[in-house]
Amino acid sequence: MRTFHRFSYRNANYRIFSSNLKSVTDAIIRQRDILEKYILDNPEFLNSLLPVPKRPEYAPEIAKMMQKAGELTKVGPMAAVAGTIAQMGAEEGVKNTNRDKIKTVEAIVENGGDIFMILDSELILGIHSDVDALRGKLAFRIRPEDTPLAVCSSSSTMGHSLSLGDCNLATVFSKSGALADAAATRACNLIKTVSDIQMTVDGISAIPGISGLMIIKGDSVGMAGDLPEIISNGDPEIMNKITRYGHGAP
Repeated sequence: MRTFHRFSYRNANYRIFSSNLKSVTDAIIRQRDILEKYILDNPEFLNSLLPVPKRPEYAPEIAKMMQKAGELTKVGPMAAVAGTIAQMGAEEGVKNTNRDKIKTVEAIVENGGDIFMILDSELILGIHSDVDALRGKLAFRIRPEDTPLAVCSSSSTMGHSLSLGDCNLATVFSKSGALADAAATRACNLIKTVSDIQMTVDGISAIPGISGLMIIKGDSVGMAGDLPEIISNGDPEIMNKITRYGHGAP
């Protein structure tokens, strides 16, 4: 049984599971501060809805990861911020865990529906959509051998993030938190009607580094790639496990 801890910093809310919680939260704080200092000198990095021009080598690693993801998905770099920080936090937690003292070394960081996980045992990940026919009914079975894995979501109808589309939920799987986050935003932006689903599924799944995606628009669902097993969700507490700020929440 995993116990998740809630953590907030700079208007972002996280749910974290790690045997080294302090390393994860310290990494989140550090990376947010590094990024904000970079943005002071590069304000278009914050405001652009399109990929920004290549930056010099002095750019910090977090900015480079976000910028590359934006270039691959044709969105602004800030579309990748939550997934990038989730990955950097989880990786730091695992790296700084003493494997001689802790038998199970795992880290899961969820930031408003953008998740990065490194598992030693199976995880059931609920799918949250505001479509009544699907609400709280489905989940992904994530195996430890599938991880490290990012699962990031975007929604036009849930959460506070800007969306240019009309999509209930777009969920993307990748080994890169930055890429999964940016691709979920791109997918959500492209969906205006049900007829956009297949074109969007084909386009997003063709991006190098994307392993799978699911799109929900009304009662229609589009899927592609190597998705984890989809099962019935039997968790009665799913609605209490949703982080309320962010792109949506699988």
